[in-house]
Amino acid sequence: MSIPFLDVGAAYRELQDDIESAVLASMRSGWYIGGEEVTAFEREFATYTGTGHCVGVANGLDALHLALRALGVGPGDEVIVPSNTYIATWLAVTQCGAVPVPVEPAEGTYNLDPARIEAALTPWTRAILPVHLYGQPADLDPILDIARRHNLKVLEDAAQAHGARYKGRRLGGHGDAVAWSFYPGKNLGALGDAGAVTTNDPAVADKLRVLGNYGSRVKYVNEAQGFNSRLDPLQAAALRVKLRRLDDWNARRAVVANRYTAAFAGLPLTPASVHRSAEPVWHLYVVRHPRRDALQNALKEAGVSTLIHYPIPPHLQAAYSDAGFRPGQFPLAETMAAELLSLPIGPQLDDAAVEHVIAAVKSAVASVG
Repeated sequence: MSIPFLDVGAAYRELQDDIESAVLASMRSGWYIGGEEVTAFEREFATYTGTGHCVGVANGLDALHLALRALGVGPGDEVIVPSNTYIATWLAVTQCGAVPVPVEPAEGTYNLDPARIEAALTPWTRAILPVHLYGQPADLDPILDIARRHNLKVLEDAAQAHGARYKGRRLGGHGDAVAWSFYPGKNLGALGDAGAVTTNDPAVADKLRVLGNYGSRVKYVNEAQGFNSRLDPLQAAALRVKLRRLDDWNARRAVVANRYTAAFAGLPLTPASVHRSAEPVWHLYVVRHPRRDALQNALKEAGVSTLIHYPIPPHLQAAYSDAGFRPGQFPLAETMAAELLSLPIGPQLDDAAVEHVIAAVKSAVASVG
């Protein structure tokens, strides 16, 4: 049996008739930029996340970048970011002309550690950017408390956490704004690139709409130096269909995650721990092993495809070679880059596939020691 890491086509096939009907209706509408499909998705996603406003943008990086600008982040500012994250979190900061200031994660959840934040603050700190990594909410209350005491903004990166809850409440409006990616492999994935920002602040939402539309709210009247970043109505049409199934798909992911956790108990393999206040949506199921590369190779030989999220931490990427970071400066992020492995966990993964992965992992762990 060959198990792909994630079969994005399976999600499409499960909803094929509904998606094709919605996309065809959008094409026939004559509205190819903006229009009712986009407005309807923004309204429905705002309702789903329990927030006052949703603004669609072209992709997840734009969601982060434009949200930071809408919150007033600019040249000379510093933004607290996790040392363990996908590089998009950092890129959004530098695209504003600001400086990313890395903070190490909590070792169990791999999310930004609130206890380490205050030591990294300076007079130039403007915002904190926690990431809800792998689908597990970061510990938001202490982060928000730090932000309130130091007059900082909080932008959440929820690109991997559609539907996740913190203390019983869905992510979407705990901080000042929340950035979302609808990349096809996400829990709520489009048929191409797409993104959005949710917020309870109408002024932030208004600024986002202006920034994403060339700095204009009235055609040919440009009040700011904006960007072209708009959610495509064809993607909005597909997302509306998938949104109706998101909770079901997340529940199916949780079943797989629980089976993995139970099966791997007692193995010299460490899954991510779930924070007591979090209800994750299991975008990824990551395990930690000191011989990760050997484990990945053994699983490949057994027909199980895996991925590494992420093999090079941002501070060691060539993109940030001029920032003065050095190997060993953020040891937890570097250890995770060397030891974490993501197993298949898509909602379309059937029982036979799950059992094959479990058996393969047990065999691989035994073989690599």
